[in-house]
Amino acid sequence: MTGALWLLVTLAVYLASRRLYQRTRMAVLNPALVSIAAIIALLVLTRTPYPEYQRSGQLLGFWLAPAVVALGLPLALQLPAVRRNVLGIALGLIVGAVVGIAVAVGVAALCGATPVVVRSLAPRAATTPIAVAVAARLGGIPALSAVVSIVSGAIGGFLGVGLLRAIGVRSRLATGLALGAAAHGLGTARAAAEGDVEGASAGMAMGVVGVLTALLAPGLLSLIL
Repeated sequence: MTGALWLLVTLAVYLASRRLYQRTRMAVLNPALVSIAAIIALLVLTRTPYPEYQRSGQLLGFWLAPAVVALGLPLALQLPAVRRNVLGIALGLIVGAVVGIAVAVGVAALCGATPVVVRSLAPRAATTPIAVAVAARLGGIPALSAVVSIVSGAIGGFLGVGLLRAIGVRSRLATGLALGAAAHGLGTARAAAEGDVEGASAGMAMGVVGVLTALLAPGLLSLIL
C-alpha cells in the first residue's frame, strides 16, 4: 500500500471503531484499542514493515502535539473543581507516580529481571513518549518501555472504570485522575468517553504523572536497587 492509502485506512479504521463503540458502549470496544488491534492485524496480513507504515502516519503524528495541547481546554473549564481539591489532587498524583515506579521496579527485581529490564520498566506509569525518553536516560531499552507503556495503558483503559466502580469510587474527578495517572493516553481516552470532568482530570493527571516520573524515576530506581 502507498502512504496515502495507509493514511486513509487508518482514518477509516478509527471512524468505524468509534461508530461501533457509540453503538455498543462496551469498554472492550474502546476506539483507540480496537484501532490499534485492527492496524496491527492489517500490517501483519499485508506484511508491511512498521517503518513504512510510520512514514504514512507522519501527517497524523503532526497533529498529536496540538491534540495534547488541546487537553488544556477541558481542564480550563474544570479549574474551579481543581482549585477546590488542589491539595488532594497533588498528593494523589505524587503518590500515584511513586507507586507506579516502585511497583514496576520492585516486582521486576523480585522476579529476577536483569538490570536493563528493570530500568526499562521504571517509567511504566508515564505516557509513551516520556517513557521512551526516560528509559533511554536510565540505560534501559526504549522499545521495551514503549510496549509496556502501551500495554498497561490498554489494560487500564479496558478495566479501569469497572475496577473503580467495584471498589466504590463514584467521584468523577477521582475516576479521571486514576485513569490518567495509571493508564495515561488510553486511560485518558476512556475517561473522555465518560464525561467532561473525567476527561479533563485524566488529561491533567497524565501530564503531571509523566513529569513526576521523569523527575523521580532515577532516584527511586537507585533506592530500590
